Amino acid sequence: MTDLSVANNASKTGFDVAAVRQDFPILSQQVNGKPMVYLDNGASAQKPVAVLDAMDRYYREMHSNVHRGAHTLGDRATAAFEDARETVRRFLNAESARQVIWTRGTTEAINLVANGLAPRLKEGDEILVSHMEHHANIVPWQMVAERTGAKVVPIQVHPNGELDLDSFNSLLGERTRVLAITHVSNVLGTVNPVAPLIEQAKAQGVITVVDGAQAVPHFKPDVQALGCDFYAFSSHKLFGPTGIGVLYGREQLLEEIPPYQGGGEMIERVSFERTTWNTLPYKFEAGTPAIAEAVGLGAAIDYLDSLDRPAMEASEKALLARANELVETVPGMSVIGTAPNKVPVMSFKIEGLHPSDIGTLLDQQGIEIRTGHHCAMPLMDFYGVPGTARASFAFYNTLEEVDQLFTGLQKIQRLFA
Repeated sequence: MTDLSVANNASKTGFDVAAVRQDFPILSQQVNGKPMVYLDNGASAQKPVAVLDAMDRYYREMHSNVHRGAHTLGDRATAAFEDARETVRRFLNAESARQVIWTRGTTEAINLVANGLAPRLKEGDEILVSHMEHHANIVPWQMVAERTGAKVVPIQVHPNGELDLDSFNSLLGERTRVLAITHVSNVLGTVNPVAPLIEQAKAQGVITVVDGAQAVPHFKPDVQALGCDFYAFSSHKLFGPTGIGVLYGREQLLEEIPPYQGGGEMIERVSFERTTWNTLPYKFEAGTPAIAEAVGLGAAIDYLDSLDRPAMEASEKALLARANELVETVPGMSVIGTAPNKVPVMSFKIEGLHPSDIGTLLDQQGIEIRTGHHCAMPLMDFYGVPGTARASFAFYNTLEEVDQLFTGLQKIQRLFA
């Protein structure tokens, strides 16, 4: 990376990308003899030193099981674990830490909600999802629908990747029981107008579930302002560790729905005659939790909060703007998803080239992207493609890296022309 490129980044947005990159050791390595350009952040983002140090410190200084240890290490671990929960509460602007449930990720969080709501569903009920959903926000609802006789109904999208609001308005009706929708599409980058959709759904008594996995790396959600009943996200996309995620839920609903798993920690009292449940949030946290990972997630949020968030978001917008400018420099390249309101994600195809070939040939140049259907097969079917290549940017990427991506694509296109 040249000093000029970093300076241009900073001068355009006021965000010091060079300083930030020093916080991510993995970014300095080489791939196939070339400086690595990591553009697969939508699948899993890299981790700053603050996260690595927090998890290392936990294991070196305080590792113990949480909540019931009558000793110093147990107290330290419990304090760190619950401090992380409070950090998540602030990040989401939830009213209470009781509303913050630890899960293994967005997928488990949505499965928890779907199974918890199953007793409320019956034959003829409808679950609205969008056509741009990740499989994690389709398949759990299909499984519940098979058990209950309910029906999963897709909201259509426009060819440019925007949600079809006329489709939503026509489908939201007296049979609708659940609206499960992504905040940001992992394929298109589209930011959906979830707040007004939730408002309309709530007016009809519909329970609302938001998949926030692709939103939280780019902006802070405010669950109180959104008014949603549930909001889910994964740590590893938020620059934290894998293996942990969060489910926010409206407290009344969390009290009403049954536990997802049984075992230790989630109980109040167990007898062979009857078992009673623990209070929130522990009612949904059976077994030993991912303690170090929770600490790591808390550290990731603290790190993000230490940055200039408006400047960070402006820097990301500049990356996407540069990518959009360069599309025309690659003959046969077309972008899938051109909604005006989107995060820095670019899914694309190049005429005559398979996405997996594009990915392999870019990797030979040290450029890491993702290829395939991105766990969004219905959306691929809508666009009539088997898959796409996807470059997903984060705040630590530079304008020069965008240029390197397109230089790499130009080389590949010429090779196969």
